[in-house]
Amino acid sequence: MPRLTMAQALVGFLKQQYVERDGVERPLFAGAFGIFGHGCVAGVGQALQQHPDFRYYQTRNEQAMVHLAAGYAKVKNRLQTFACITSIGPGATNMITGAAGATVNRLPVLLLPGDIFARRNVAPVLQQLESEHTQDISVNDCFKPVSRYWDRINRPDQLLCALPEAMRVLTSPADTGAVTLALPQDVQTQAFEYPEAFFERRVWHIPRNRPDAAVLARAAEWVRAARQPILIAGGGVIYSEATEALTRFVDQTGIPVCETMAGKGSLHYAHPLNLGAVGVTGTSAANALAKEADLVIGVGTRYSDFTTASKTAFQNPDLRFINVNVAEFDAHKHCALPIVGDARAALEELAVALEGFSTDAPYEERAKQFHDAWEAEVDRIYAIRNTPLPSQGELIGAVNEAGSPDSIMVCASGSLPGDLHKLWRARHPKNYHLEYGYSCMGYEIAGALGAKMAAPDREVYVMQGDGGYLMMNSEIVTSIQEGYKLIIVLFDNFGYKSIGSLSRSLGQEGFATRYVYPKDNKLPGDEAGEAVEALPVDFAANARSLGAHVIECKTYDDFCKAIREAEAADRTTMIYIQNDRYVSVPGYDSWWDVAVAEVSEMDSVRKARKEWEAMRAKERYFL
Repeated sequence: MPRLTMAQALVGFLKQQYVERDGVERPLFAGAFGIFGHGCVAGVGQALQQHPDFRYYQTRNEQAMVHLAAGYAKVKNRLQTFACITSIGPGATNMITGAAGATVNRLPVLLLPGDIFARRNVAPVLQQLESEHTQDISVNDCFKPVSRYWDRINRPDQLLCALPEAMRVLTSPADTGAVTLALPQDVQTQAFEYPEAFFERRVWHIPRNRPDAAVLARAAEWVRAARQPILIAGGGVIYSEATEALTRFVDQTGIPVCETMAGKGSLHYAHPLNLGAVGVTGTSAANALAKEADLVIGVGTRYSDFTTASKTAFQNPDLRFINVNVAEFDAHKHCALPIVGDARAALEELAVALEGFSTDAPYEERAKQFHDAWEAEVDRIYAIRNTPLPSQGELIGAVNEAGSPDSIMVCASGSLPGDLHKLWRARHPKNYHLEYGYSCMGYEIAGALGAKMAAPDREVYVMQGDGGYLMMNSEIVTSIQEGYKLIIVLFDNFGYKSIGSLSRSLGQEGFATRYVYPKDNKLPGDEAGEAVEALPVDFAANARSLGAHVIECKTYDDFCKAIREAEAADRTTMIYIQNDRYVSVPGYDSWWDVAVAEVSEMDSVRKARKEWEAMRAKERYFL
């Protein structure tokens, strides 16, 4: 029985954890990200130094390291991830935002924050939050609501019970997310005689749970009875590697497909029955058929308000839902017929049950016409040549058409996700990488670095506005240090383009959404043409100072040339361009419920409130 410190045993255990699905085994952990402080340097830091075969990566920001792990796990279809190590106090709590994003998006990450002394006698220690009500609390208790599993290791032998439970959650298709093990700094260094069996190679099988046969048969009856069915492909299609099964299912049944943010890329954009994005950020094709659908087959989706357009997207009074999901919680949403099981297994078995079925020819033909009309609309937006500044839509088109078709495009926040959801032509399941469950400003560069580490042979594009860039750009340094090249496309909107547009739609004139100096001791509105003095932010100089190669563009033609130059570059490259913050992609008969002030002295707000009340009346309960 080896005598090891708790931290040494932890690292030794993590090295021996593997996952297996469909007969393919791989290590669960690709290594660890970390920033050392007094709460971890002598414990986990020393253990990592003793285990050089468990790769440690130095990062610059604790929140960013969790985004890195999540981006990596997303590209790896949740079959691999990283551990994230911090000191106590602010280093630990900096990870909370990343933990929330990972849990919301159902992505496995292991968080190992340092903690206060378990023996308490030297308390209060540096960075300890004291409570007059209990001594059994620290800032790490803040992780509890955003973690799928949480534990504090107060004795070295507790690892024997905690780590298997942590692995169970990290490898669960239904329950995965952030797992937090708080590590008191004194306990990390304490020794214990651990059993040899604890460090043996362990393989965690990722199951493809089969759906219940009776429910599947009933689902087939519902599909056969439907006249206007649609299928909504969510992230579960991609995570279960069910994209080929989905294509075969659509070809067999003629059921058109709409895609969520996480599910975009489930079906090749050119497939004649791919209607594209649905909901708030949906296409004219998907939203038109969704409104009329009498049956929605949701596969691997949790039905966010963006997917359902705040419960206004589906208006057929006879609508029914069939939900395929590994999580029972999601399968039952909207009082659906729940098919609890793996997406690929369920689609394959449902296809067998539907042998000989196909939608009516006129309905399938109508869906194909919607698809063609939408593709023509994308071509129109790609061809816009707005002056004096280019529009966001045409710049998206330039990256989509001039960039490598094998690339990964990463985005998370602002107005870009909505435009990308509509306009990006996804050519493979990883071509479109959006963190939109949490839509975390600052995810983009860090998440993209994780994606690049997971797929080093692909070009990785970061699509980001100026607001998100200012939130977090520190991992440019890490990309340079580790030799992972990113192509950062920075759209300078002179402020918050997305919220500016939302504010104007609410009658609030874009108040405080531009990066400008205060005027008459108050921030001006956002009306186009108003005289303001912009802040002198030099994004290009900032990126250069962090080690990136920078290409500054002024025109659309400059931008297209820069894409080719960036792909030929040997290190992280930023393409910088200013774009028109007031030119937007249309909404295509969609709506998002953002409540408007019920009383106001502003006529524009009162007008927006009346419009909101009219749309609010269209929201449905699905019972």
